[in-house]
Amino acid sequence: MNIKRHLSEGLKKTLIPGKVNVIYGARRVGKTFFMRQLLTELNLSYVWLNGDLPETQEVISNRNINVFRNLIGENKLVVIDEAQEVPNIGKALKLMVDEFPKVKVLVSGSSAFDLSNNLGEPLVGRAFWYEMFPLAQLELISIENPIEIKQKLSERLIYGSYPELYLLNGLQEKEQYLRGLANAYLLKDIISFDGIRNSGKVMDLLKLLAFQMGKEVSLQELGKQLGMSKNTVEKYLDLLEKVYILKKTGGFSRNLRKEITKMARYNFWDNGIRNAVIGDFRPLASRTDVGELWENYLMSERLKKNKYEQAHTETYFWRTYDQQEIDCVEVNAEKLKAFEFKWSNPKAKFPKAFKEAYPESTFEVISRENYLEFIV
Repeated sequence: MNIKRHLSEGLKKTLIPGKVNVIYGARRVGKTFFMRQLLTELNLSYVWLNGDLPETQEVISNRNINVFRNLIGENKLVVIDEAQEVPNIGKALKLMVDEFPKVKVLVSGSSAFDLSNNLGEPLVGRAFWYEMFPLAQLELISIENPIEIKQKLSERLIYGSYPELYLLNGLQEKEQYLRGLANAYLLKDIISFDGIRNSGKVMDLLKLLAFQMGKEVSLQELGKQLGMSKNTVEKYLDLLEKVYILKKTGGFSRNLRKEITKMARYNFWDNGIRNAVIGDFRPLASRTDVGELWENYLMSERLKKNKYEQAHTETYFWRTYDQQEIDCVEVNAEKLKAFEFKWSNPKAKFPKAFKEAYPESTFEVISRENYLEFIV
């Protein structure tokens, strides 16, 4: 199955000599497959290096110009997969583009790429950065018609959109895949950092957040439940964001004193990972959290869309102390859009406090009838 990734056309334009193109994101979102697919379209001579291999790590990290020259030869493109595993990769890539300005460079890295290698500073002015996520609905429209999309909605709310799921036929196979992914690959980046030794605590934190999707969380309360300090909880949450398991959303406020702004909500980038964390893959008809799954799905798909289309949009939730609330508030070039997500009842009133405080804003209910317009 050939699914065209949204990054493809933009990356082709920036893949120019003397620049590094960096593709990064969570593990198993399809970075390696995407690069191999891209190479078949480019018709360029290239050298492919696997950062997982000790010999690649040794050659690249030593930063020897003569070795680089022999390695590159007459090739027009250097590709380094799993580049986060190479020590001092940022400095090595800087040397490569400075000394071989006619060569194009393409690298992929897991979400810990910049954290573990300080990649950003050496490549200032020398790199283009591309985030890759689990498959977005705006990518799947190339292989599915509107009827198929709606037929598969329930499955996506439960199993999510990691690419390899589309190669698996049975639901039990998909469940096993997601359990393994959540327990092995996605936590691998986190526990590789100094000071993060207790993966069990990280999973406990994720479980607590999985049961609080769409609700504000208190770091102090989470700390009490887990037996750790507020600062440690904050550190873990920051890492879980940086490895693309969670996405933090803050409260929106400009002028109302009764608006809640200090609290935050945490969504999962993928519904399948969320359900794997709590071990619940029951069908929608048997669940009591359908509303939460729907909200999480819409938020993650909208965030993917905004990221891929470079919408430069800031996303918030809104709630007042007297329980008026809006699921999603977007700010883009001073335009203010409010969205309420409804799975079963596609009706909702524009909260009076928000309407009065922000009369320039718009309000829309996103339901199963119109959700594709919101995420594609």
